[in-house]
Amino acid sequence: MHVTSEQRLDDGVRERAFTLGDIPGFLWTPASASAPVPLILLGHPTLGLARMYPRLAARARHCAAQGFATATVELPGCGDRPRWPAMEQARAELRRTLQAGEPVGDELVDALILPLVDKAVPEWQTALDTFLALPEVGGPVGYSGGVISIGIRLAAVDPRIAAAGLFAGSYVPRAMFEEARKVTIPLYVLLQWDDEGNDRQAALDLFDAFGSTEKTLEANMGGHTGVPQFAGEAAAQFFTRHLK
Repeated sequence: MHVTSEQRLDDGVRERAFTLGDIPGFLWTPASASAPVPLILLGHPTLGLARMYPRLAARARHCAAQGFATATVELPGCGDRPRWPAMEQARAELRRTLQAGEPVGDELVDALILPLVDKAVPEWQTALDTFLALPEVGGPVGYSGGVISIGIRLAAVDPRIAAAGLFAGSYVPRAMFEEARKVTIPLYVLLQWDDEGNDRQAALDLFDAFGSTEKTLEANMGGHTGVPQFAGEAAAQFFTRHLK
């Protein structure tokens, strides 16, 4: 991990920008940590770290106040990473489909999500190897937010992920429902009932498919960006229960 910049935020949280090869990311650690602390991986949508930074930093600072380290990495084909022609084509087709008022079909969802999951999850796992080798970071590890299919795959294949908080706000390929059955860790899933870009019934079906014996679905009225503050606080309590 090559640290490219470091600063102390005004609440003392240590923020390090880094690269892992050609993959940029951020690591945040609590100011008061005197021993290795649990880690939460912060997922995010495919908008690029620069655009998502204010929201990610706010989440990181909130987690630090609860005694967690947090980290994130740029997704393939996003931000300053090299363009990914197949992904660019799929995104362009999605924009065309939505503008035309047409339904988003399974083939387009697969093209948008499955290659991203296949490429992103191994990168998250490599990054996790690096984070857990640092003396100030320990287990257990949680995954929070982001593209829900990435969270599903990561929770299904990496035993280091002990709990996951997922946001039902992105397209989910049919194939991911089978992978969801393999997920057995504690889950906390947020669903915005009126999310304009999310298939509500598919989100409910996905929740039902998860193999976890401990899983919570919190549904609130409102659109994609209308998650109430208390829902985020409940998610924080979820991670405190399962990672501390």
